[in-house]
This record gives sequence, C-alpha cells and structure tokens, in this order.
Amino acid sequence: MKYVVLVPDGCADEACDELGGKTPLEVARMPALAALAARAEVGRAAVIPEGMPPGSDVGNLAILGYDPKEFHTGRAPIEAAAMGIELKPGEVAYRCNLVTLGDAGESSGTMIDFAAGHISSEQSHPIIDALNAALGDGRDGVRFYPGVEYRHILVVPGEWAVSDCVPPHDLTGKPSIWPTGPAADKLHALMNASQAVVAEAASRVGSVATQIWLWGQGTSPTLPSFSDRYGVTGRLTSAVDLVRGLGVLAGIEVLDVPGASAGFENDYVAQRDACLASLETQDFFMLHVEATDEAGHQQLPLTKVEALERWDSEIIGPLAEALPRFGSYRILLMPDHATPCRLGTHTSDAVPYMLYDSEIEGSGGVYSESGTEGLEPVVAHELMGRLVAHALA
Repeated sequence: MKYVVLVPDGCADEACDELGGKTPLEVARMPALAALAARAEVGRAAVIPEGMPPGSDVGNLAILGYDPKEFHTGRAPIEAAAMGIELKPGEVAYRCNLVTLGDAGESSGTMIDFAAGHISSEQSHPIIDALNAALGDGRDGVRFYPGVEYRHILVVPGEWAVSDCVPPHDLTGKPSIWPTGPAADKLHALMNASQAVVAEAASRVGSVATQIWLWGQGTSPTLPSFSDRYGVTGRLTSAVDLVRGLGVLAGIEVLDVPGASAGFENDYVAQRDACLASLETQDFFMLHVEATDEAGHQQLPLTKVEALERWDSEIIGPLAEALPRFGSYRILLMPDHATPCRLGTHTSDAVPYMLYDSEIEGSGGVYSESGTEGLEPVVAHELMGRLVAHALA
C-alpha cells in the first residue's frame, strides 16, 4: 500500500465577491479531484484545535498525525530545525521577518508588506549578515540566522521567551502591534535597533525592507519518530522551512526539489515527479505547495483559482493515472488551515478533507466548503492513523 498526503496550503476560503459569491474551490476547474472525491470519503476536519493560533505550524503538525496540543512549542523552532539550527537548553528561537513598515517607530508604523516586497534570498542574506554583525554574533546570547527570502531565525536566551507577538501577515495594511509581555522591552529594543542596520544594508541590495519583525517563538519540540508511530517510512517535499522542519523533527526525509518555491512560480510537475520517484522505494509521501496560501494572503482569489487548477492538472490528475502501477494506494488531501482572500490571513475554521482508497468505494462527495457544509468536523490529527490503518471503516 502506498500513502500520499497532498497539502494545498490555505486553499480553504470564504465566498468571494470577485468569484460571484463562490469560493476558489467552487470555481476552480478540478475534474481529477472531483472524480476522486466522487468515490472517496469527503468531510470536514478541525486542523486547528480550539484556543491555538491558526498557523501552518499547528495545521501541518496535525496533518502529520501529531496532536498540536501535546507537541506544539512554537513556530520558529520548527523552522530552525529545517535550517539545521540546534537550540541549546535554555535557548528560544523567534521567527525573524524582514518587513516594510510605512513609518519608523512602534507607535505609527503601518505594516505595508509582511514580506518586504517578497525580497529574494540573495537580497536578504546580506541584510541578516549585517544584523548579526551589528546586533548579534553571540553577544548577550543573540544570534541571527539567514533563511529563505523574508523568513529568518533569531536565537535568544530563554528569558526572552514570554511575550505576545502578532504575526506580521495578520497586520497587512494596519497599524503595527508590537510585542507585549515580560520580554517586550528586549524585543522592542532589538526591533528598533534593526531599523538603522536594515536601512543601510537594504539600500545596498535594492530592497524595500525597513526592519525585522519578531514572532512565533518557542523552544525545540521533541516529536516521536513518524515511522515508529505509524509503521511506514517516506519522504516529503515543500519549499517552506516550516513544513521541512516538521519532517526533520519527525524523522521524515526531506527532499530538495529544484523549482519548488513558496511563490506562484512553483514547479508542480517537479514535486509530483519527486513523489512518484520516491514511491518506487518508500511507501509514504507528503507533497506540500504554498501558492494557494500566498494567494490568500495577497487577497488574490483569481490567482488562488489558478493555483488550484494547476494542482489538479499537474499533480492530482497525473498521480491518479500513475499510482495504480504501484498497486493499492490511499490519498489524504486537505489544507492546513483556511486563508480567506477577504481577510488576507488564516482562520481556525474547519477545512474540507478527502480520504481516498483505491480498493474501497467510499460514500463520495464534493470537495469544497459548501460540499462539506453541515458535516461534523473530525479531529484532523486522527486522520493520519486512519490513512495508514490496515483497513478503513
């Protein structure tokens, strides 16, 4: 039996005026998905437990079969694991975005762009190097690590941990809300000090970044091995450090797929081919694409529709044609959260899921928000156990 998990990040949505009052899933032409859903189990899944932030860290942890309430310690340490950063006991990792604020200063700044104009890694790395030289490099336990594009990591002493931080993508076009809580003064001082360093370095690389934004902090989590927990071994592909970090922590091999990106130019075919090649030797594969989530954040419903249609034509359809050569197989498809274009940010709403078994005729359904409306949500982190079970109910 082969097991494939497909994660169109943030694809669940709300009715969009630009789409005639329908969601991107309802508008997108996805005949391959519709054919699978017609004989699969289709329902709603609660990927974000009550009281937890609706982030991809929480949602993808649940998709991989780990109860977020038990295993989640924060977003940044997961990304740190993907980058090979080992947190020592007593250290805390923060997500360190390069952002663009409209005005300098914590009281008047408006979050113009949480991704600093979608800065490239080639532009961002010199900025992070400058920040580390000026404000970090181990002084007082502070270290900056360059990541991908606008997403980087800050490691600080444990006493910096207790603070309430707002994700910058929740503030787009709004007045910035700076950290509060016991560690806020330290965070404010570093964020303020970053402005001069970023301004000088950004001018050299042609970037619109104005400062760092700190959030998503936590200590290093300990996840039980995925293969020990579920009895299968496999791999995953994602261009997002967060998902890659979960793979590292769970002992799932993470593939570097040329062409895979966190933007709209992602190479869907390359990720699909990596999945099929991996299934020649391993039984499990998780394929994650960020584009649908990015479209939600940028409030681009038509772009989200285009990304979903690429999912269908370049991943789902070809997989449905190729997988039978391996024998029996199962597919679990669901996003890690909803990212409504109207809001431009994540919500905790239950999302549609599809559990397909090549050997069992399911009750069938329509994979969309309206197609699963009214169904009682299942607990998302329990679906992995059902996917790899010897028999489905």
